Amino acid sequence: MEIKIEDASIRLLDALYGIEKQCFKLEAFSKQQIAYLLTDYNSVSLTARVNEELAGFIIGQIEIEQNVPAGHIITLDIAPNFHRKGVAQKLLQEMEALFKAKGIKECRLEVREDNAAALNLYQKAGYQKAAKLENYYPNAHGLYLRKNL
Repeated sequence: MEIKIEDASIRLLDALYGIEKQCFKLEAFSKQQIAYLLTDYNSVSLTARVNEELAGFIIGQIEIEQNVPAGHIITLDIAPNFHRKGVAQKLLQEMEALFKAKGIKECRLEVREDNAAALNLYQKAGYQKAAKLENYYPNAHGLYLRKNL
C-alpha cells in the first residue's frame, strides 16, 4: 500500500471537513476554521492519498515564542477506513521534516487524555508529556506534548 503525501489545497475543503467531522464529531473544527488554517501564512498543510483516495490530512503552524520558531500540530485526521495503516505516522513524519527544513527545533501538540490511539502514535514518535490541560476539551482533559526535532 503506497501512501502519497501532497500539499493540501483549499479546493479540498469539503473533503477535509468531512474527514474532520468523522474524526472529532462535536469537537471538530468548523469548515471556516479549516479554510482559515489552509490559507494562513504560518500554516503548513499536507494530505495523504492511498490509491488516489484521500486518506487523511495534517495541519501545522509555525509559531514564534520568545523569538524562537516552533512547530505546532493543529490537527491530524485520518479517515476511519485508513486507521492503523501507517497514514498518520507518515503524515506526522512529513510535517516534522518540513518543520526541520525551516530550522524549527521543537514540535508541540495537544491531544485528548483519553485518545489512546493518538497517544500511542505520538509516544512512539518521541513526543513527551509536558503538561496536563484541565478541561481543554468539552468533556475531557487534554495533554500538551512536545518533541525535540
